[in-house]
Amino acid sequence: MVEVVAVILAVLALVVLFGAIKIVPQGREFTVERFGRYTRTLKPGISILTPFVEGIGRKVNMMEQVLDVPRQEVITRDNAVVHVDGIVFIQVMDAAAAAYRVDNLHYAITQLAMTNLRTVVGSMELDEVLSNRDQINTRLLNVIDHATGPWGVKVARIEIKDLQPPPDITQAMARQMKAERERRAVITEADGEKSAAIARAEGAKQAAILEAEGRREAAFRDAEAREREAEAEAKATAFVSEAIARGDVNAINYFVAQRYVEAFAKLAESPQQKTVIVPADFAGLTGSIAGVAELVKAVGGAPPPPAPPRGRPAVPTS
Repeated sequence: MVEVVAVILAVLALVVLFGAIKIVPQGREFTVERFGRYTRTLKPGISILTPFVEGIGRKVNMMEQVLDVPRQEVITRDNAVVHVDGIVFIQVMDAAAAAYRVDNLHYAITQLAMTNLRTVVGSMELDEVLSNRDQINTRLLNVIDHATGPWGVKVARIEIKDLQPPPDITQAMARQMKAERERRAVITEADGEKSAAIARAEGAKQAAILEAEGRREAAFRDAEAREREAEAEAKATAFVSEAIARGDVNAINYFVAQRYVEAFAKLAESPQQKTVIVPADFAGLTGSIAGVAELVKAVGGAPPPPAPPRGRPAVPTS
């Protein structure tokens, strides 16, 4: 009998011991209740409770959690129906507030996110909803984080997971995007043609300028050559005039012979010329040449060459 009582007492002691010693895992916090009333919160580690007086109330997850916001239909301000869903990242900061200030914390946050999602999206037009997801996320985060503050919960971020407009609007948007891209392509092609035309016109302009400058330089060179030739001619004419003034007949013969030879040379300039006609007064040319020889003799003191015989020489035809 004594042994039975001892065994019973040992078992009771073990039950009391295990009931009094509590081990809280990392990432969790336990609330302690004394006769059903919250007294304190147990942090991760080992803790000892008063047997038969204190007990564990709620086991709260203190790690960041992800809540799924169900898909729902939302009517935008311009009466377009879109299907929207999302996700909410939360973290419990106060275990007691999360355990005793709201019943079913996850359900409450999910419903709060759904109602505010309808409010925010419904206040915007469809184009704004499709292009301003960041703005929607920010507005939802501010509203929900403020509402869950008394529950001891911190809303880290909210993301729109999917946003799907109706099929007819999607098709219209696809056609609009195609038309916009075609418009941009046409504008780009026109800009390219414009740039090419400008480049060609600029090249033609530069070529015309260079060509004009070349013609001007050539004209300047020709004028300079003619000017020097005129100066030389003027000097020769002045020299002959001085000789004539001195009464030198040979100078006159030289001047006339020079012009006569130049005129006669033009008779054979044409490449098509087959026959050269010698003027009837060719004998005068020989006399002029003789006069030139006399002039050279007078100037240089050298004996003049013998004069050619007078007469009309025969000119062979080719």
